[in-house]
Amino acid sequence: MAKAAKTGIEARAIQRTTRQSPYKMRLVIDQIRGQRVNDALALLKFSKKHAAEQIGKTLNSAVANAEQAARAANLSLDVDTLVITKAIVNEGPKLKRWTPAAMGRATPMLKRTSHVEIVVTEAVR
Repeated sequence: MAKAAKTGIEARAIQRTTRQSPYKMRLVIDQIRGQRVNDALALLKFSKKHAAEQIGKTLNSAVANAEQAARAANLSLDVDTLVITKAIVNEGPKLKRWTPAAMGRATPMLKRTSHVEIVVTEAVR
């Protein structure tokens, strides 16, 4: 979903039900919030966290959506001017599984998932 604002192009990308807990994803997303897209992609590329790969895919999708919106609106867009204005991680559905416990019992396991949303906007020149 993208729109042309007064300040420029704004585009977003959402990745749903990523198989990683929101707590671990937020550790990475907090590092890139408010940064320029090129700086954020460089940080994600060299991060050791597994969440960085998933967030990088979502960020690349948001950039592609911005380029497509600019092309559709017949505007020029420089990817170097894009800034991450909104980056949030929400909790997705929990997968409920069971694991064996002592004396023939079973203990529940919650495998958490995440929804990642990234919004990029063209910075004011």
